[in-house]
Amino acid sequence: MNNVTKIKVFKPANDVFEAFVDPEKIGNFWFSSSSERWEQGKTITLRYDEYDAQGDIKILETQVNMKIAFRWGTNGEGNPVTITLNELDNSTTIVEVTEEGFNENNSQFINHLLDNKEGWVYMLTCLKRYLEFGVNKLRSSLVK
Repeated sequence: MNNVTKIKVFKPANDVFEAFVDPEKIGNFWFSSSSERWEQGKTITLRYDEYDAQGDIKILETQVNMKIAFRWGTNGEGNPVTITLNELDNSTTIVEVTEEGFNENNSQFINHLLDNKEGWVYMLTCLKRYLEFGVNKLRSSLVK
Protein backbone atom coordinates (compact mmCIF):
# COMPACT_ATOMS: atom_id res chain seq x y z
CA MET A 1 0.00 0.00 0.00
CA ASN A 2 1.23 3.50 -0.86
CA ASN A 3 0.61 6.78 0.94
CA VAL A 4 0.50 9.86 -1.32
CA THR A 5 0.55 13.45 -0.04
CA LYS A 6 0.60 16.60 -2.21
CA ILE A 7 0.89 20.35 -1.76
CA LYS A 8 1.14 23.36 -4.06
CA VAL A 9 4.11 25.62 -3.38
CA PHE A 10 4.31 29.04 -5.01
CA LYS A 11 7.98 28.74 -5.92
CA PRO A 12 9.85 27.31 -8.92
CA ALA A 13 10.89 23.64 -8.82
CA ASN A 14 14.56 24.59 -8.42
CA ASP A 15 13.85 26.38 -5.13
CA VAL A 16 11.90 23.37 -3.85
CA PHE A 17 14.53 20.87 -4.99
CA GLU A 18 17.34 22.83 -3.35
CA ALA A 19 15.39 23.09 -0.08
CA PHE A 20 15.54 19.28 0.18
CA VAL A 21 19.03 18.50 -1.14
CA ASP A 22 21.01 21.43 0.29
CA PRO A 23 22.13 20.68 3.88
CA GLU A 24 22.12 24.42 4.64
CA LYS A 25 18.39 24.67 3.81
CA ILE A 26 16.73 21.46 5.03
CA GLY A 27 17.05 22.53 8.68
CA ASN A 28 14.66 25.40 7.98
CA PHE A 29 11.66 23.13 7.49
CA TRP A 30 12.32 19.42 8.10
CA PHE A 31 15.31 17.88 9.90
CA SER A 32 17.68 19.87 12.10
CA SER A 33 20.59 18.90 9.90
CA SER A 34 21.69 16.80 6.95
CA SER A 35 25.23 15.41 6.74
CA GLU A 36 25.74 16.37 3.09
CA ARG A 37 24.07 17.23 -0.19
CA TRP A 38 21.55 14.62 -1.34
CA GLU A 39 22.91 12.88 -4.43
CA GLN A 40 22.21 9.49 -5.96
CA GLY A 41 24.07 6.64 -4.26
CA LYS A 42 24.90 8.55 -1.08
CA THR A 43 23.88 7.62 2.44
CA ILE A 44 22.80 10.76 4.28
CA THR A 45 22.64 11.11 8.05
CA LEU A 46 19.70 13.20 9.22
CA ARG A 47 19.42 14.63 12.71
CA TYR A 48 16.42 15.83 14.73
CA ASP A 49 17.90 17.81 17.63
CA GLU A 50 14.53 18.29 19.36
CA TYR A 51 14.19 14.54 19.88
CA ASP A 52 17.90 13.74 20.18
CA ALA A 53 17.35 11.42 17.22
CA GLN A 54 19.45 10.54 14.22
CA GLY A 55 19.02 8.20 11.27
CA ASP A 56 20.13 7.51 7.75
CA ILE A 57 18.57 7.47 4.33
CA LYS A 58 19.95 5.96 1.13
CA ILE A 59 19.47 8.21 -1.91
CA LEU A 60 18.25 5.97 -4.74
CA GLU A 61 17.75 8.58 -7.45
CA THR A 62 17.79 12.29 -8.05
CA GLN A 63 16.60 14.14 -11.14
CA VAL A 64 17.41 17.82 -10.74
CA ASN A 65 14.26 19.89 -10.12
CA MET A 66 12.05 16.84 -10.77
CA LYS A 67 12.55 13.90 -8.40
CA ILE A 68 14.23 12.63 -5.24
CA ALA A 69 13.90 8.96 -4.29
CA PHE A 70 15.29 7.47 -1.10
CA ARG A 71 14.85 4.62 1.32
CA TRP A 72 14.82 5.02 5.08
CA GLY A 73 17.65 3.30 6.98
CA THR A 74 21.40 2.80 6.73
CA ASN A 75 21.08 -0.27 4.55
CA GLY A 76 17.88 0.82 2.86
CA GLU A 77 15.75 -1.50 4.97
CA GLY A 78 12.91 1.00 5.44
CA ASN A 79 10.11 2.15 3.19
CA PRO A 80 10.97 3.77 -0.15
CA VAL A 81 9.94 7.42 -0.56
CA THR A 82 9.67 9.39 -3.79
CA ILE A 83 9.38 13.17 -3.84
CA THR A 84 8.18 14.36 -7.23
CA LEU A 85 8.24 18.01 -8.31
CA ASN A 86 5.81 19.05 -11.02
CA GLU A 87 6.51 22.65 -12.01
CA LEU A 88 3.28 24.17 -13.34
CA ASP A 89 4.93 27.45 -14.33
CA ASN A 90 8.03 29.37 -13.28
CA SER A 91 6.49 30.23 -9.90
CA THR A 92 4.35 27.20 -8.94
CA THR A 93 5.31 23.62 -8.14
CA ILE A 94 3.21 20.67 -7.02
CA VAL A 95 5.21 18.62 -4.51
CA GLU A 96 4.08 15.00 -4.23
CA VAL A 97 5.44 12.59 -1.64
CA THR A 98 4.77 8.88 -2.10
CA GLU A 99 5.82 6.42 0.58
CA GLU A 100 5.47 2.74 -0.25
CA GLY A 101 5.60 -0.50 1.67
CA PHE A 102 2.75 -0.36 4.17
CA ASN A 103 1.50 -3.81 5.16
CA GLU A 104 -2.29 -3.97 4.95
CA ASN A 105 -2.25 -7.18 7.01
CA ASN A 106 -0.53 -5.56 9.98
CA SER A 107 -2.95 -5.00 12.87
CA GLN A 108 -1.54 -1.44 13.21
CA PHE A 109 -1.86 -0.67 9.50
CA ILE A 110 -4.37 2.19 9.86
CA ASN A 111 -2.38 3.78 12.71
CA HIS A 112 0.87 3.54 10.72
CA LEU A 113 -0.77 5.04 7.63
CA LEU A 114 -2.36 7.91 9.58
CA ASP A 115 0.86 8.71 11.48
CA ASN A 116 2.76 8.68 8.21
CA LYS A 117 0.25 10.96 6.47
CA GLU A 118 0.32 13.36 9.43
CA GLY A 119 4.12 13.55 9.23
CA TRP A 120 4.20 14.25 5.50
CA VAL A 121 1.46 16.88 5.72
CA TYR A 122 3.35 18.62 8.52
CA MET A 123 6.67 18.54 6.66
CA LEU A 124 5.08 19.85 3.46
CA THR A 125 3.31 22.71 5.25
CA CYS A 126 6.62 23.64 6.93
CA LEU A 127 8.27 23.57 3.48
CA LYS A 128 5.55 25.84 2.07
CA ARG A 129 5.86 28.35 4.92
CA TYR A 130 9.66 28.36 4.67
CA LEU A 131 9.81 28.86 0.90
CA GLU A 132 6.89 31.25 0.50
CA PHE A 133 7.15 33.31 3.68
CA GLY A 134 10.59 32.67 5.17
CA VAL A 135 9.14 31.02 8.29
CA ASN A 136 11.73 28.60 9.63
CA LYS A 137 10.54 27.98 13.19
CA LEU A 138 7.64 25.57 12.49
CA ARG A 139 9.82 22.47 12.17
CA SER A 140 10.69 22.48 15.84
CA SER A 141 7.24 23.35 17.14
CA LEU A 142 5.96 19.79 17.57
CA VAL A 143 6.02 18.38 21.07
CA LYS A 144 6.18 14.73 21.93
